[in-house]
Amino acid sequence: MSVKHYREIIALAAPIAGIQFAQVALTSTDLLMMGLLGLEAVAAGGLAMLLYNQLRTMCVGMVTSVGNMVAAAVGRGEKRTGSTAIDDVAIEEVKDLLRAAMLLATVAALVAGAVLVLFGRFLGSLGQAQAVVDLANPIMLALAPGLLPMIWLNVLRQFAVGMRRAGSLLTVTILSIAVNALLNAAFIYGWLGMPKLGLVGIGLSTTLVQIWTFAVYLRTVKRDDKLNGLLALDAWNAKWATVLRIAKMGTPISLTYGSEAAITSIATVLMGTFGPVALAASNIVNQLAYIVYQLNIGLSHGSSILVSRTLGKGDVEEIGSVAARTFTISFGVMALIGMAYILVPEVVLRPFLAQNPDPDVVSLAAVLLWFAIAHQFLKGSQNICIGLLRGLGNTKAGLTNTLIGYWGVGIPCMFACSYLLGWEGYGVWFGLCLGFGVTSLLLWWHFLNALRGTSAKIQSVAM
Repeated sequence: MSVKHYREIIALAAPIAGIQFAQVALTSTDLLMMGLLGLEAVAAGGLAMLLYNQLRTMCVGMVTSVGNMVAAAVGRGEKRTGSTAIDDVAIEEVKDLLRAAMLLATVAALVAGAVLVLFGRFLGSLGQAQAVVDLANPIMLALAPGLLPMIWLNVLRQFAVGMRRAGSLLTVTILSIAVNALLNAAFIYGWLGMPKLGLVGIGLSTTLVQIWTFAVYLRTVKRDDKLNGLLALDAWNAKWATVLRIAKMGTPISLTYGSEAAITSIATVLMGTFGPVALAASNIVNQLAYIVYQLNIGLSHGSSILVSRTLGKGDVEEIGSVAARTFTISFGVMALIGMAYILVPEVVLRPFLAQNPDPDVVSLAAVLLWFAIAHQFLKGSQNICIGLLRGLGNTKAGLTNTLIGYWGVGIPCMFACSYLLGWEGYGVWFGLCLGFGVTSLLLWWHFLNALRGTSAKIQSVAM
C-alpha cells in the first residue's frame, strides 16, 4: 500500500474529524460560560445541552448516508464515462438526493425541536428541582430553532464530502467558537447594546452561531464551481421515493447514534451513585476519550465515502484495502495516545484538574485512564465498522449489533460488575468497555460477511 492511498483516507477524514473537534470545543465554551452564572445555571444549562446534543446527534444520523449515496452516484457516473467526469444521469441523481435530503432534514429538525421544547415541560416530573426546571425551559426553547440550520449544514457537508470536496468548514467552525464566546458574554452581561438575557442568552447565541455557520458554508459551496453546478436546495421539488430511501438508511443510523449516547449517559448516572469523586474522575476521563473519539468519527466517514465510491465503480477488492488502511491509521494513533496515558497521566489530566486538584480524583482518574485505552480502541473500531458497512449500503447491522452489544451485554454488565461484584466505578467502566468490545466484534464479522456477499454478487452479474 502506497503513502498516496493513506493520504486519500486522511484527506477525507481530517476535515470531518476537525469539525468534530471544533464542535466539542463549541459545547465546552457554552459550559464554561454557564459557570459564570452559578451552580444552578450549570445544572440547568448542562441538562438542556445534554438533551439538545442527544437530539442533534440523532438528526445528523438521519442524513449521514447522503454522503455515501452521492459518492456511489458519482462512482457509477465515472464508470459510465470511463473518466473522472460524470454524466448527466449522475448529475441529476446527485441533485435529486440533495433536494430530498434537505426536505428530510427540515422535517427531522422541526420534530426534534418540538420534542426538545415539550420534554422541558416534563422535567419536574422526572425529579428535577423546580429552580432547575425554571432555568432549563427557556434555554431549551432558545436552542430548538438552531436544529434547522445545524442539520441543513450537515446535508451540505455530506454532499461536499460525497463529492470529495469538503472545503473549509473546519476554519468556519473554529471561527464560530470565538463568535459564540463573544455572543455568550454579550447576552450574559449586556455588552454591545445587547439585552441581558443570562442563561437563555447562551442558548440564543448557539442558535445564532448555527445560522451564521450554515450561511458561511453555503457561500463556500456556491463558490466551488464543481459543487455549485450540482447544488439543488429546492426541497419542495423533492421526490418522495428518494426521501423515503434516505430515511430508510438514515433511521437505523439515527437510532444507533442515540443508543450510543444512551449507554454513556447510563454509565455517567451509575458513576454518580458512587459519590462525587467517582463522578468527577469518570467525567474527566470520559471527556478525554470523547475528544480522541472524534478522530475515529472522521476516519469512519472518510473510509465510508471511499467504500461507496469504490463500490460504485465495481472494484470490490479495493474495499478490503480501504478498511485495512483505515484501521492502521486509527490503531497507530490510539497506541500513541495510550502510551501518553500510561507514561504521563498527570500531564494528560492536568488541564481538567487545574481548578480542583483533589488527590482522590487524580488517583482514580489515573486508573480509569487504563480503561480509556481499551475504550478508545473498541469504541473507535466499532464506529469505523459502522462506516464501512454504511459504505456497502448496510445501515441496519449497526443498529442491531449495538442493541445486542450495549443493551444485551454492556449495560447489564455495568450493573453486575459495579454492584454485584462490588467493583463500583471500575465495574462501570469494565461493563462499558465490554459492551463496545462485543459490538465491535459483531460489526467486524458482519462487515466481512457483507464484503464477501457483495463480491459474490458482482461476480455473478459480470458472468
